[in-house]
Amino acid sequence: MTISESSQHGTALSKALHERLDAVYSEVLDNLTKLVAVPSVAWPNVDPQHVADSAALTAELAEEVGFDNVEILRGANQDGSEGYPAVVARRAAPEGQPTVLLYAHHDVQPAGSRDDWDTEPFELTVKGDRAYGRGSADDKAGILVHLTALRLLADELDVGVTLFIEGEEEAGSPSFRDFIERYRDKLAADVIIVADSGNWAEGKPALTTSLRGMASLEFTVTTMKHSVHSGMYGGVAPDAPLALIRLLSSLHNEDGSPAVEGLVASEEAAVEYSEEDLRRDSGVLPGTDFIGRGSLASRLWSQPALTVIGMDMPSVADSSNTLHARAGAKVSMRLAPGQDPEDALDKLRKHLEEHVPFGAQIEFGASEFGSPWQADESDLVLGKALEALTDGFGEEAVKMGLGGSIPFIADLLEVFPNASILVTGIEDPDTRAHSANESLYLPDFKRAIVSEALLLKRLGERA
Repeated sequence: MTISESSQHGTALSKALHERLDAVYSEVLDNLTKLVAVPSVAWPNVDPQHVADSAALTAELAEEVGFDNVEILRGANQDGSEGYPAVVARRAAPEGQPTVLLYAHHDVQPAGSRDDWDTEPFELTVKGDRAYGRGSADDKAGILVHLTALRLLADELDVGVTLFIEGEEEAGSPSFRDFIERYRDKLAADVIIVADSGNWAEGKPALTTSLRGMASLEFTVTTMKHSVHSGMYGGVAPDAPLALIRLLSSLHNEDGSPAVEGLVASEEAAVEYSEEDLRRDSGVLPGTDFIGRGSLASRLWSQPALTVIGMDMPSVADSSNTLHARAGAKVSMRLAPGQDPEDALDKLRKHLEEHVPFGAQIEFGASEFGSPWQADESDLVLGKALEALTDGFGEEAVKMGLGGSIPFIADLLEVFPNASILVTGIEDPDTRAHSANESLYLPDFKRAIVSEALLLKRLGERA
């Protein structure tokens, strides 16, 4: 088959799959509505039954598309406690054909304040081309992309398929490593498709080929044995909030780039992000300058970033005329591909120790980290994925980085080193995942389903 014939064949198949999807689309939206209605937050202060209900519903939907081997399984956390339920369903590969693992997660972020939402958080509400609700995009739509792509192919599928729908991704996947090691034989695959990322823009498909890593650290600054009256000792005794503020200000250069020495950084980016688009997508106010240096895309994908995500000191509502003896903070870093996260934490600790002012004492607390990831650009499976996205969307697909982290990618690579990993998704710059008014752009939802069906079809093509 020539390149021209292959392109025509892909276009014809894409059209046929879109027609098949139109015939069942109302049922797909009904299933998404059912999933969004379950408040499956995998946090200790939330009733775990919600996550169990979500797993049961996901398993039921898997059975409806033809899986006859569906299990609800759990791993163990590091302290030995039981993790949240995940769904694993399998369909064996024809002899000599590859197996594809389809990953998504059925747990969601908390909704936050109802006042911040324009619709009910756990009711799927369609307005124009968008469907609103917690988990509508991240990541219950990912579940339906997998299941519906399989439904469209039906008996035309020529690969083995393992469905793996995790139940605690938004909580940091604490039992993930134990889970994939415990059920290694059930999850082993030649290709792993992680549906938990996004596209470049509405109607513009993308394959995520790099992810920043993450490292966070809690610490406390102490300046006095106890707190005292600010009127009696102010001007002499250094209070801990002052020391903490001075210390935190040392973490960034004048332009807002991280001042921690030795962090890996690159200004490479496959595509450019215009200032106008970034300001619109991020909500940065017209008079506020961007921070960092280099191209905007590289600042988001291939350079480190550092954010103070929490501070422990009296609030304005609880303030008094007091010099406080202790104050604390939590700092989160996003790490460029190629950065070892433990090394980054060491460099952060060293910086803090060297810059703590007034001879104050600093004590380090909890830390966590996840490794960055860079796709193997020579992997032929990436080319198949880009072709499938291009045909499914009718628009040339691009390779992009992601500023956020998916730490378990590193675990997948270690446990399944020979697997090709593809990171796809249905989010877009206006999805607002993790925020109020999270939404799914429905035209791209349909295109993503068709694109995955095309990819599964091509992965099954025999030599």
